[in-house]
This record gives sequence, structure tokens and C-alpha cells, in this order.
Amino acid sequence: MARLAVVTGGNTGIGRDLVKAFAADGYEVAFTYVADPDAAHSLEHEVTATGFPCDAGDEEAVPALYETLRERFGCAPDVLVNNAGIQTWAPLLELSVERWDAVMRTNLRGCFLNTQAAAREMIADGKGGAIINIGSGCNKVAFPNLVDYTASKGGIEQFTKISAVELGSHGIRVNCVAPGAILNARTAEESPDYAARWSRITPLARVGTGEDIAGPVLFLAGPAASFVTGQTLWVDGGLFTRAPWADEV
Repeated sequence: MARLAVVTGGNTGIGRDLVKAFAADGYEVAFTYVADPDAAHSLEHEVTATGFPCDAGDEEAVPALYETLRERFGCAPDVLVNNAGIQTWAPLLELSVERWDAVMRTNLRGCFLNTQAAAREMIADGKGGAIINIGSGCNKVAFPNLVDYTASKGGIEQFTKISAVELGSHGIRVNCVAPGAILNARTAEESPDYAARWSRITPLARVGTGEDIAGPVLFLAGPAASFVTGQTLWVDGGLFTRAPWADEV
């Protein structure tokens, strides 16, 4: 029987690379998106995967999605990757309530809603499963001017732990992958010299790629990680392990 992987926010960025990786590993892949349908459609033509428009933070749309997946694939997901996320660049004193709520709604509420719905399906099938939440270096350290994003990712790390504790008896493992500086279309827009700036302070002397994230996610999804749950795996080239020194510019 084919394995089914679900990736939220799978049409762009890291999510797109995860969809490709699961498809290449022989999974049936379903991914969600709310923006850029052209990117979703191009991905469907690039690999064997199916896109579904779904707002990760919508309490009615998310359960409906998993009903649709059940009808389409005839089974519960074997793997869920909670990847959908947004962020706001603003200092604390200027961040609006609207933007705070929007980020929490997608990042943290979306992680909760999809985990709950997918886990219910996994339990109904009685076959267990794996859930991987995409965190960030700001699980560990604060990112200036990314107040809502930092708070949401810190919440995701704790949500990973409580989910692992409560779902373990059902054979469902829940872990978190926390990327460091990853070069993609979005991060390239942050700075024209993004790769050079972040490579300089990363111990492995380079930035990461979506493929660097896909390998650890596939590991946590598979049988080699069958006794791993409630953990955060830092995939950052050592970036957020490295301490700053006062004599460095």
C-alpha cells in the first residue's frame, strides 16, 4: 500500500522541496496552499503530487480537507508535515494586533488544527504515523523584528512536546525540525547578499537549501526514527549553536 504524506504550505519555499522529496521517496503526496495557485499547479506537473487549497488556520476547512483526503486516497496520512507559515517584519512596539493574530493563526493554530485532524485519522486507521513540525532557529533564540514569528515558533516547539506525549500511545510520533539560514526565493528577497552574510557566521560556512531540510524530515518520517519523538532537530549548519564574540564584526 502506498504511503501518504501531507505537507501544509507545500507550493513554495521549503514546503515545495519537501513535496518533491516525499514524491521521490515513493509517497503519495498531498499539499495545501492558500496563495500562488500557479506555483501549486506547476508543482503538480513537476512531480506526482496533488494540491488542495486550504487555509491552515481555518477550523472548518482543515477537518474538511482530511475528509477529502480520506475520500481521495482511502486512508489516513502516514506523515503530516506542518510547514505552513507566515511572518511580519516589525519591532515589538510597532507590531499590529492584526498581524500578530494573522501569524499566530497560520503558524501555531494551523499546526494545532492539522495535527488534531491528522491524528484523529491516524488513530481511526490504527496504524500510527509521524508528524513533523517545521520550527526555526528562533525556537532557541529571539529574532529581532520578528516578534510574532519568534513567539509562534517557540509555541510550536512546546506543542511538539505535548503532542508527542499525548499521541505516543497511539503509535504517533511528533518531532520538530528547526532550520537555520535557508536560501530560497523568499529569503533572497530579504537581502541581495543573503547567502554571503549568513555563510560568514555559520560554522559549516554556507547557507542551507530546501534539500538540506528534506533529508532530516524524511528521516523523522521513516522507520529509522521509530523510537524518536518529542524532539527538535536543529538543521542549521551550527548557526544557532555558535556563540557571538565581542571582537567579531
